[in-house]
Amino acid sequence: MKSIIRKIAALAALAVLTLSFNVLGSDKAIKTSDSKVTWKGYKVTGSHEGTIGIQSGSLSFDGDQLTGGSIVIDMTSIHVTDLQGEYKNKLEGHLRSDDFFGVESHTAAKIDFTAVKAISKNAYAVTADLTVKGKTNPVKFEISIYGNKATASLKIDRTKYGVKYGSANFFEGLKDKAIYDEFDIIVDLVF
Repeated sequence: MKSIIRKIAALAALAVLTLSFNVLGSDKAIKTSDSKVTWKGYKVTGSHEGTIGIQSGSLSFDGDQLTGGSIVIDMTSIHVTDLQGEYKNKLEGHLRSDDFFGVESHTAAKIDFTAVKAISKNAYAVTADLTVKGKTNPVKFEISIYGNKATASLKIDRTKYGVKYGSANFFEGLKDKAIYDEFDIIVDLVF
C-alpha cells in the first residue's frame, strides 16, 4: 500500500512540475535553414541589398504570448543579391572588411530582447540590445507572430557600431559617394 501511495505521489509531483514549466514558458528554437534575413543599404546614387544568415536563436513564449528572444547573426555569411560577378565579389569583400563589419574579428552579431509588450493579438513592440562589432546599443522594432512564423523590420544606424565608412556625418566632400547611415533589415523567422 505504501508503495502505491509513493507512486501516486511521485506521479502527482511529476504532473505539477511539468505543468509549472508549461505555465512559466518555453523557448522555441529558430530553424536557421528556413529563416531569412535581408538587408538594404542606401547611398546617394542608389542602393544595394542582400542576405545574411542566422547562426542560432530562439524566441521565448508564455503560452502563445511572446516574452523574449535572442538571435545570433553569422556576419561571415553576408551576401549581395543585386550585383553579379566582379562587382558582387568586390562589394561583399568590402562589407566584410574593417571599413564596414570587420568579420574576421567580429564573426557574429547578436540581438537580445530586453522588453516585449503586446500591441495587438499578433504584434509586439520589442526593445532589444543589438551588438555589432563589439558595440551594443538599444533598438526598438515591431515583430508579428503567426503560428510558427515571425517577421520584423529594423532600421539600424551603422555609425553607432563604428561603421563610419562613406558617412557624410564623418567625412566631408563625399558628394555622390556618400552612403547613408541607416540601413534596413527584414527578418523572417520560422521556429
